[in-house]
Amino acid sequence: VNRISSTKIGANGNVGRILIENLSEHPDYSPVAMVRKESQAEELKNKGVSTVIADLEENFGHAFQGMDKVIFAAGSGAKTGKDKTDLVDKKGAIRSVDFSIKYGVRKFIMLSSRGAENAEKADETMQHYLLAKKAADEYLKSTNLPYAIVRPGALTNGPATGKIKIANIFNEKGDISRKDVAAVLIHMLDHGIDGTQVFEILSGKVEIEDAVRLYLKTGQEVT
Repeated sequence: VNRISSTKIGANGNVGRILIENLSEHPDYSPVAMVRKESQAEELKNKGVSTVIADLEENFGHAFQGMDKVIFAAGSGAKTGKDKTDLVDKKGAIRSVDFSIKYGVRKFIMLSSRGAENAEKADETMQHYLLAKKAADEYLKSTNLPYAIVRPGALTNGPATGKIKIANIFNEKGDISRKDVAAVLIHMLDHGIDGTQVFEILSGKVEIEDAVRLYLKTGQEVT
């Protein structure tokens, strides 16, 4: 099995912790978790996970050296202000794309958000956040870097179902568990999924692998 080194940016966040746990148990990957603090690194090292200490708001290019693929799942969080959102969700993501190109990363997986496509139409409480996500997404699209932009609905702490619905843009409300989002992000690392992909995901009834395959083949909503 071809083992792939993958940097996970935002490894201490809610989705990030699930990602690192699942990637560390995956036979195909050797994950490296990017964290800001030595205490966070020690906790992960005790679980057998490799780490790199770096801060999205400072110089973090060293985290990309030797990495094959990158998952960007960092987020400023709901309790921070607009400045922090710009620093992490927009500038941090854009700089991550630049470093990925510089160090020859083969694929970049971006955890975005449903609504980013039409961020200008969002209500005032979400608009700045979604505009930041959109800016990062559009920057990634403008590069020659192979990518997947995954836009989940409202995140829950529900169980892993392994099943989703997927579309370019949904015309319905919906949510999805963080565990299922993590599973989709990991699936998009698969060496058999080439090129570029952008889609929204919600909880559904179709197995993740089947849903992604059908969507990428047809371009049609899979529910």
